[in-house]
Amino acid sequence: MGQKKNAWALLIPGAALCLALGCSTRHDVAMAPVEVKPIHITIDVNVKVDRALDSFFDDIDAAEEEIKE
Repeated sequence: MGQKKNAWALLIPGAALCLALGCSTRHDVAMAPVEVKPIHITIDVNVKVDRALDSFFDDIDAAEEEIKE
């Protein structure tokens, strides 16, 4: 009976120690400096405006042709 008592006396603190060590975690996170570079965006809307102007001037040219005739 003395051996069983000694085994439990070592087993319970040993299990508690393993449980405590297994539940503790540590994480090191290093933050590096972030470099933000400028972004250049070119949007070409000239095509749409150019088509609208062509359409507008085509109407004027057609009216001018009718006046000349």
